[in-house]
Amino acid sequence: MTTYTRALDTKVLIVAVVNEDIRDWAAYIGAVEGKNHDAETPGVAERGTKVSKEMAEMVFPYCAKYNWRC
Repeated sequence: MTTYTRALDTKVLIVAVVNEDIRDWAAYIGAVEGKNHDAETPGVAERGTKVSKEMAEMVFPYCAKYNWRC
């Protein structure tokens, strides 16, 4: 699995999670403390709220080549 992170605000991250083996992906958003985004990324990937495909493609257009994970 590969993750890509964008900070929408100091305390809001959106994380794309790509599984290259099966060529799918999804993106999740979550609130964080904003102290260390690298350390906070896995928590958003695991427990964040899944965003719509349209929103995810706006933030991570390079991931759109993969199948959207339903």
